[in-house]
Amino acid sequence: MVYLRRGGCRGLVLSVLSDGVPRSIRDVSKASGLGLRNVMNALFLSWRCGLTLRSEKPSYESEIVNLGRRGRSSHTRPYHMYLYAGEGVESVELGGRRYVRYAREYLDSRGGGPGSKSGRIFRFLKENPDGAFYTTVIAKQLSEFGVRRDDVMCNARRWERRGLVYIRGYKTDGGQSPFREGYLLTWVDMSKPRELAMAEAVARTDKALEGVYTSSPTMTRVNRVRDMVVEHTRLRSLVGFTYLEDQLGCSHDQARIAVSRALQIYPNIVELKLFDAYRYYYHKSMGEEELHAAIEAKRATLRLEKGRDNRVGHNWEGACDWFIDHFTTGAKFWEQSHRGGKMDKRRITVHLLKGVGGRRQAAELDRVWEVNPSIFAEPITYVLSCKWGLVTKGHVDDFLEVLRWSKDFGVDTPSGREMMQGVVGVFAASAFNPKETVNVQGTFMSLAKYASLRRLQLITAADFNEKLRGKGCPKIVTVQKICGLAKNEEEVRWAIDTMWKDPSNSETTLSELRTRNEELYRFEEMLEGKAGSEKKVAISEIV
Repeated sequence: MVYLRRGGCRGLVLSVLSDGVPRSIRDVSKASGLGLRNVMNALFLSWRCGLTLRSEKPSYESEIVNLGRRGRSSHTRPYHMYLYAGEGVESVELGGRRYVRYAREYLDSRGGGPGSKSGRIFRFLKENPDGAFYTTVIAKQLSEFGVRRDDVMCNARRWERRGLVYIRGYKTDGGQSPFREGYLLTWVDMSKPRELAMAEAVARTDKALEGVYTSSPTMTRVNRVRDMVVEHTRLRSLVGFTYLEDQLGCSHDQARIAVSRALQIYPNIVELKLFDAYRYYYHKSMGEEELHAAIEAKRATLRLEKGRDNRVGHNWEGACDWFIDHFTTGAKFWEQSHRGGKMDKRRITVHLLKGVGGRRQAAELDRVWEVNPSIFAEPITYVLSCKWGLVTKGHVDDFLEVLRWSKDFGVDTPSGREMMQGVVGVFAASAFNPKETVNVQGTFMSLAKYASLRRLQLITAADFNEKLRGKGCPKIVTVQKICGLAKNEEEVRWAIDTMWKDPSNSETTLSELRTRNEELYRFEEMLEGKAGSEKKVAISEIV
């Protein structure tokens, strides 16, 4: 009984086990009054010194832990039983368990053996001191040993307190949060002066982040803005604010702040306004000749996208939409949510099985609606395509090809790809070329007859004007004028609706549109270069 005379924690622990009853760490802690950590260390040392025997395999029990406001956690807890060792006893069978003396073969992952998760993570970082690794990368590298992302961080925090590992995340005034791939970990070389070792660790994480600024989400967006500006400059192009906002994936105010900060932090980023309205950015490394070419290219694009023809084309869609709503009984429009919510929900994007007219996988249709004539008839699906300007056979054929090769409206037949039965294409144009004739197998026919032969309905502005005349609007009031004067589709619908309710004041409605949108007309004239010679932007003014 010489061992019982040992003082300290080990003596108390051995005193508890001296009755020959197997006990767990918690049992010994309760009987001795010592803390769990002290008991655990004393029992492991006693086992390794041959003073106690330990169960060969761990036992498992379910445990529920009260986490306070966070609720409760249920998990399975493994534990070992310990038994006092007699003189010369190597192993004991007791209560269905086998108790053995210390040997390396009996070490398990939770007992500090070579296969422990903690040991494998520790060695991974120590054996790769020149790199920095995300927690997800470490977990993936060691996944075959059962290592998870949570295992990495719970051990890394312990090593961080000992100064062995440097952990980096998004640093804010309130603390630190992980990157998308997790925290970034790297080894700290304790053999070097602490200041030098930490500087090297920070440098390794900087290299791993590849330019991602980590002090806050705002500064991360600032750095992303700079990267996109440099990228477009190298491609000899300007980058617009709307593009930056879309790529950042944040709110408008957050994007505005990020761009403003980028201009303050990086003086080589320059902002310029085209037509005094649209903001674009470039890096000063762009040459003067390349900059002039990029500016002219963006101006040409803006003339197409923001010019009068584009506006009137969209207004024509709004006019068609209004008349369809009012003259089609029981129409049920298809709707589709689009990214960013910037496009009308009634504009439908369809998947193409074959490219059509430069479109590869998808095409846009202006409206799709269903009509059920009666309970005895199959529903009819109408598909609308609007075109402002003079329409030719090429436009009609392109629309029909889209319907044929779309996944929703086309079908394979023994004679080839055709439009589904019950699908009717509707082509609405301001005017069709009356002089164009179509040759179909040696027979010449008008474009209207050709469209009818292909199960396609043609609608013109004259058809809508006839409806206005029937309601009592004067001849001077036309759909063409409404589309030309209205700012957008919403104003088109408001104008037609107002004229429909009060035809006698329809000319007043036109005058109101003309007055409220005078500034818009002047801007469009500036885009087209009709308001005098357009001022040429000097490089000296921009840089």
